Formats: sequence, structure tokens, C-alpha cells
Amino acid sequence: MPAPVRGGRFHVRLTKNKRSRSAYPTPSPKNRSTNAPSAARTRCFFSPYPASGANFDTGGSTRVIDLGGRTVIPGLIDSHIHAIRAGLTYTTEVHWTGVRSLAEALERLRSAAKRTPKNSWLVVAGGWTDRQFVEERRPTQAEIAAAAPEHHVYVQLLYSAVLLSPGGLEALGLAQKPELAQRITIETDTAGRATGWITGDARSISELFDLLPKPPFAQQVAGTRAFFRALNSVGLTGVMDPGGYNLAIPDYQPLFQVWRDGALTLRVRFSLCAPRRDHELEDLQTLTQVLPMGFGDAWLRFNGIGENVTWGMYNNDRPSAAQKDQLHRTLQWAVSRRMTATFHWHNDRTVHHLLEVLERIAAETPIADLRWSIAHLNDASPESLRRMKALGVGWLVQNAFYFRGEAFLGQRGMEAARTAPPIVSALRMGLPIGGGTDAHRVMWYSPFVSLQWMLDGKTIGGTAMRAPEQLPSRLEALRIYTAGSAWFSFEEHERGALAVGKLADLAVLSKDYLTVPVEDIGGITSLLTMVGGRIVFAEGPFARFEDRTQ
Repeated sequence: MPAPVRGGRFHVRLTKNKRSRSAYPTPSPKNRSTNAPSAARTRCFFSPYPASGANFDTGGSTRVIDLGGRTVIPGLIDSHIHAIRAGLTYTTEVHWTGVRSLAEALERLRSAAKRTPKNSWLVVAGGWTDRQFVEERRPTQAEIAAAAPEHHVYVQLLYSAVLLSPGGLEALGLAQKPELAQRITIETDTAGRATGWITGDARSISELFDLLPKPPFAQQVAGTRAFFRALNSVGLTGVMDPGGYNLAIPDYQPLFQVWRDGALTLRVRFSLCAPRRDHELEDLQTLTQVLPMGFGDAWLRFNGIGENVTWGMYNNDRPSAAQKDQLHRTLQWAVSRRMTATFHWHNDRTVHHLLEVLERIAAETPIADLRWSIAHLNDASPESLRRMKALGVGWLVQNAFYFRGEAFLGQRGMEAARTAPPIVSALRMGLPIGGGTDAHRVMWYSPFVSLQWMLDGKTIGGTAMRAPEQLPSRLEALRIYTAGSAWFSFEEHERGALAVGKLADLAVLSKDYLTVPVEDIGGITSLLTMVGGRIVFAEGPFARFEDRTQ
């Protein structure tokens, strides 16, 4: 169990592995740890004693940091976050993450307008909901126009709506995209006047976003580094990125540049989505000719395919037999390459379509050792969980209902909400579970907000949903976010716990996760974050310890 440690002194010792290691690990839990890339390892030692009472050898390469009794946890791992995409535009966006009033949100637009060239775009790319504001409403076109009268403004609400300032549609060039224009709806008021709000499905909203100007490459690199640092500031030491909308194959290059520069501050495990409709198998075969499963190093590693494996089985509740066969053929190939796969599916009512395909594959070749996963599935039924367990397929859980819980309540009622999602039932069943956020378009990126939601089942508006019997303990929730997430990249033997032989990935917390009131957990941050013995983030009393060589 990844129990936190309340530290007096903290010792870090760098040691070199004697065993030679292959750079091409195979996805097998029994040999993954011995086939990891060759690297210096960092071991951590904790002493509960003050400086004068420590009994460790502090010579050589040992580094000693007095934590003053603060709580240390294993580094957190977000098992489903669109971190690569977020980094591309992070430094060019206006962020409403954590803002609790519309007045403050508009002030952020106003402030950004002062430092941004006139006639350029100010973009709020998501990560907010009107329920977070004390005003409990969305902004109006008049308000964003008043905040930035000399700029174009784009404000995205999850994947459901976009607010544009006057002239925004023309500036985006929507007239040159007639097929997209037919799929969106321009909202009007009671007098028939356009409000500036546009609605559409996730695909349409994503394509609308793609009409915005892209930052230059150097700014994408800077944004990637800045976003990863923001993740470090809340205790994250690793992410699993499932690709998804608005992430073309060339968009991975800024990440690779940060990696080549030796400037990664997170362990990144990434998947590849099918880039073109109706060419999924062909494209994935081409992309992975020189990208075998597990290719990379301790910082950056290829972790298979998904979340969009085939377009016909992505955000489609009514797939045809031909679309299921297409997924089946693609997964047959993935099995032959021993690849991990992750699948995006939102509701239990239709997940049988996906499970039937997975069961066909498993009947041909067992897949349990490949550690496939289904993400989301917030209303998973006991039957669906049992089928996943039988297949050896894990479950990636995010805090979507922190933002959208009231909408689910309105659609399905309180009885369904009491087990949405059934976290404890899945734990008791022995189903592998990883924790995450699905940030940054649809959720705040802080893992502590997600942990708080796991523990109290409440929405951002304070509505209690999950029944007490579906609320995990604090240690169970922490394990989901550490060793639980590490399982999906075959690393639970190396990461996810403060133990002898584990990698030195950890966070020193601003508050004690185990004892603060549950409602305060979401506000916890990291005062010091370490990845592989390198202090990648530090502030306050530990600021001087941060490694600033990159």
C-alpha cells in the first residue's frame, strides 16, 4: 500500500544498477522490471529523527533534506490526461482553472488582452464549468467583448459549446468549412438574435478549435514545459496520454523536443490514435514500424494504441457490424504486436458493443497480459465490470461527474447516481483501476481535486451523488492514483510506492492528505516534487532545492 510518510529528514542516495538492461521492454509483468532501460537509479531513505539524531551515512552522493514533519506521498500518476495536447497551447491560453467567480474569469481575459497584440485571439480552451462560478451562469458575448474589445475571443465549454466574440465566425473562416457549418447550431435569443454561443457534438467542437491559429513550434515547446511544471506543482510525476481529438501526429514533435533536450519533468507514457477515418489499420501499421511497444526510456515511452483505435467505435453508441469487424481486425494486429490498447467509452448502456469485440479477440488469443483498458464508463454495471475482469481489462476512472454530476442526476436520477462510478465495487472485485482527470479541456488537472471527488462523491456545486458504500478510503484512493495507474504501463513494481527498490518519484505535500478535512483535499499542492531523484519542482521552504539545470 502506498502509505504516506511524515518525514523528519529525507535522504536521497544515487546508485548505479549493475545489471545491463534492454532498451526494448516487452509488456510482461514478470519481466518488465528487468527489461527496463539502463539508467542510474535513485533510492530514498526516510529518517523520523532530527538532524542531530539521524543515523544514515550522508557521505558520497547522499543528499539530505529536512522536511520539518511534512507528509510525503509516492508521486501521483494521471492514467488518462491529454497532457501532450494541452502543452501545445498552454502558454497562449487564458486559464479559468480554479476560478470561482465569473467576474474573476473576465478579469483574466481583460488582463490577457493588455499583454497580447491587438486583433489576435484570446482562447479559453476549456477546463471550466458555469457551476464553478458564484454567479452560476455562463459569460455572455457582450461581457467577453467588453473585456477584450480589440481581440477575437474564443471560450470553449467542455466539448459541448463555444462562445465567440462578435465577428468570431468570420475570423475563424467557417464559411470555408460548409460541412462543419452544417453540424453546428448557432444559438439565438427569444428575439432571434445570435447570442455568440455555438453548440455541437464533440467532433464538431474539436474541428472548430482546429480553425484557430496554431502557436509557432518554439511556443509549443515552451507550453509543454510550462504545463508539465504545472502538473509537477500538484504532485504529478507521471502521465498516461491517450491522444484523442486535436492531436495530429506532427503535434508530438514538441514533446519529443523537450525529451531530446533532457528537460522532461514527468514520466510520459503515450498512446497513438488512428489519424484517418477508414485507414486506421493501415496508418497504425505504418506508424509503428519503427515504434515497437515499450520503445523509449524511463522518461518517455510508447504505450500502445488508443483512445481512438477505430473511428467507427469512437463516440458511436450504434456501431454497425462492419465497424465492429474493423475494430476486430485492428485488434488482431495489435495482439500480434503485443500492444496495449485503451478504449474511450462513456456509458454502460452501449459498452456491450465494445466488450463483444474484446471477447471475440480473447477467444482467439488471451489478452490479459497486454493490460488493455476502458476509460470513463462512469455508470459501469456489475455485469460490465465482471466481463472486464474476466478479460483482464482494467478501468481508467476520472472525475467527470465533479463537473457534470448534476446533468447525470437530471438524466438518470439519484438511484443511478449512487453507484456512478462504482469504485469500491470494482476494487472489491479485484479489477485494476487507475486514477485520472481527463484534463484539461473537460476538467481541472489537479489530482487532488479528483481524489477529493473519489472520497466524498460530491460535485463542484456540492451535490452528493455516490452512496457511502462506494466511497473508498483515503489509502485506497491514493493507491488508485499511484500503483493503480502504474499497472497500466507495466510499472507497478518500479513506481507507485515509497519502498526499497522503487524509483524515487514522490511529492512533499502542503497539507497532510490523511488528516485534513476531506473538503480541503482538493486544495493540496506539492511543495517539492521529485522524479527519479531529480527535484523537478520546489517552492516555499524548499525552493532552493529545485534542479534548475534544464
